[in-house]
Amino acid sequence: MNLPNKLTISRLFLTFVFMCCIFYPGVIAKALAIFFFMLAALTDYFDGRIARKRNLITNFGKLMDPIADKILVLAAFLAFVELKLMPAWMIIIILSRELLITGIRLLCAAGGIVIAAAKEGKHKTVSQFFSIFAVLFLILIRELCSKAGIWNNGREALMKNTVFT
Repeated sequence: MNLPNKLTISRLFLTFVFMCCIFYPGVIAKALAIFFFMLAALTDYFDGRIARKRNLITNFGKLMDPIADKILVLAAFLAFVELKLMPAWMIIIILSRELLITGIRLLCAAGGIVIAAAKEGKHKTVSQFFSIFAVLFLILIRELCSKAGIWNNGREALMKNTVFT
């Protein structure tokens, strides 16, 4: 197995570690979640770059790289749903699109045709990585502020200060 494919496989492992960190309480766990997510995102960048530069492009990489990306992105979005940071319907739309594209790829692969990710798909993945990073950063800020006692997580406090009560 070549280096780019090993990086792709490592992204799956890093996704699991990221998920463990995001649900563990505390500032350090949230900082580690950001670190492992960024590390996983970097493996996506480097596996493609190394594969192209060293001419190590394989059918395994063409198929598994986008799947590893989808697993990382969907794991993060599902974590955000579990943390009540985004509604589930948004994830259903993203998940449906990803499953449809992956299904088409697998169907073509069964017929001997391997469809590599297009530029638009790569741009979509990068934009998803940036949006996930932004949410993770806000989670870290919330955790830090909560620790310092300047973050009120309750809706009751918000409702007490409104004109509607």
